[in-house]
Amino acid sequence: MFKLASFVRPNILSMKAYSSARSEFDGKEAVFLDANENPYGLYNRYPDPKQTALRQKLSEIKGLSMDNMVLGNGSDEILDLIFRLFCIPGKDKVLSLDPSYGMYDVGANLNDIQHIKYPLDKEGNFVTSDLLARAEAENVKMLLLCSPNNPMGNILPEIETILKNFNGLVLIDEAYIDFCPEHSWIKGLERYPNLMIMQTLSKAWGMAALRIGILMASKEIIALVNRIKPPYNISLPTQQLALEGISNKQGYEDNKQRIVEERERMFRILCRMDMVKRVYPSVTNFILFTVEEPYLVYNTLRELGIVIRNRDSQVKGGLRISVGSQKENDLFIKELIKLENEKNLIYR
Repeated sequence: MFKLASFVRPNILSMKAYSSARSEFDGKEAVFLDANENPYGLYNRYPDPKQTALRQKLSEIKGLSMDNMVLGNGSDEILDLIFRLFCIPGKDKVLSLDPSYGMYDVGANLNDIQHIKYPLDKEGNFVTSDLLARAEAENVKMLLLCSPNNPMGNILPEIETILKNFNGLVLIDEAYIDFCPEHSWIKGLERYPNLMIMQTLSKAWGMAALRIGILMASKEIIALVNRIKPPYNISLPTQQLALEGISNKQGYEDNKQRIVEERERMFRILCRMDMVKRVYPSVTNFILFTVEEPYLVYNTLRELGIVIRNRDSQVKGGLRISVGSQKENDLFIKELIKLENEKNLIYR
């Protein structure tokens, strides 16, 4: 049986969370004389520490209770809070897939946590039994699974098998799940108390500048995260703009459809190019493809003011492009074709 307390750092189990008078007040209108604020000014008051209005709207969208949700200043803060809550520095281990999101490594190193990278095959998949055996042999406390995975853009296989058989914590990073919502594990929270899900408003919702990360988990896990979360981590303007943004559901759906259509168009064009060796199918808003000389392509495009991502260190010859507007995509393709013609880079 999964016992949450056995995974939490002992000092956090015994600590008392910081509590402000504002967080203890549930009314809507009040005379606030508690926080030593300036009584004058447009942004003179501290923001709602509970982000109540924003969480309420997100709970409706996600079909989940507000008590199963906590917000962070980007997914990076969520990740850091999870590491600090569960992992003892210099002792505990986490395992992620390789390649995957680079901040897993940064966050683990920052918190002095041993980070084991389990290699994916060329298709972006793994043998589940082997992964579980490796996690058990290494006494891994937490699995970090990005699905759809970055940079390959694929849904990870056999997640349910992992949840059923891994005797530890599982964090599924669903940053790109809005492009394929049928693959989300939100409903799995009811069945698996060791499951945590991380999502964001930065991708399909188009609010990267606001830095809103969402952690969804059991009420017990969320209560513990709130124990260590900074009290005012989401600013008032950010909360207001995010609430306005997620209220425009039609705009969200329309933009998502445009991105998917552009992704498929870009995929077809890249597949026809002689200099492109492989294009990875994607269910996200990015495409990974490989070329013979990734640094030549990357640097040439950068000099033209076209910034893409060089992922050669993760996938040999790999370049990753975000799906931009049609105008941006056309410019990228135009310069890529021009480079192919000028250098006569035919590798097939």
